[in-house]
Amino acid sequence: MSYETLLYGVQDHIALVTLNRPKVLHALNSEVFDELETVFRALSEDAGVRVVLLTGSGEKAFAAGADINEIAATDTATGAAKARRGQAVLRLIETCGKPVIALINGFALGGGCELAMACTLRIASETARLGQPEVKLGLIPGYGGTQRLPRLVGQPAALKLLLTGEMIGAAEALRIGLVDEVVPAARLLGRGHELARSIATMAPLAVAGCLEAVDRGSDLDLEAALNVEAHIFGRLCGTEDKAEGTRAFLEKRPPTWTGR
Repeated sequence: MSYETLLYGVQDHIALVTLNRPKVLHALNSEVFDELETVFRALSEDAGVRVVLLTGSGEKAFAAGADINEIAATDTATGAAKARRGQAVLRLIETCGKPVIALINGFALGGGCELAMACTLRIASETARLGQPEVKLGLIPGYGGTQRLPRLVGQPAALKLLLTGEMIGAAEALRIGLVDEVVPAARLLGRGHELARSIATMAPLAVAGCLEAVDRGSDLDLEAALNVEAHIFGRLCGTEDKAEGTRAFLEKRPPTWTGR
């Protein structure tokens, strides 16, 4: 597949999706969302892909935000539709059934920060700068930022970022829990591949089950969430991978996963 705003490749069960609009720091316009939807729908159905890395080309930006020219042209109706469109694509990324690791190089602001938060894990370079500056434009985040940010960092820390529009560096983002690791810029892609390879060696159905259990259970009370967990556990007990995994453990050998 070829794209106008993305670069895409797969090697050793790991997909690399790279935002590629460097002249505008990978600003998220309608075409970017269309292509992200296309590639992540394909990835969700590709049994050969076990982990996805998502980044921006170059060192200046992961994604600097939404395309302001498009935002400036919206009114009440078209603005709500644009928000729902962005939310739907980010939700697709969040629930594609594969771990998605954001590699944050440079700016991840506004929609770019929201895109990173929709990923499973976030690794930032030491030069990364993150924030939700929408209040400076007379807006709030529209692609899930007001909802995912408090879930990641807690309400007070989230409100501080949302109400001030402040940009924070990688170290502060790590301290509050907005990112999971910080590495030198030269190590960002290498560290992403290391983590992806580690996950890719695990049973793919079990990895997908973990993602599903956490996502479905996060907004339930504990009893209901435990029922979700038990259902997924039982489903996995009937798979060939579970039989292979337990057999390989008892035979003291590495398992061979089939995803069945």
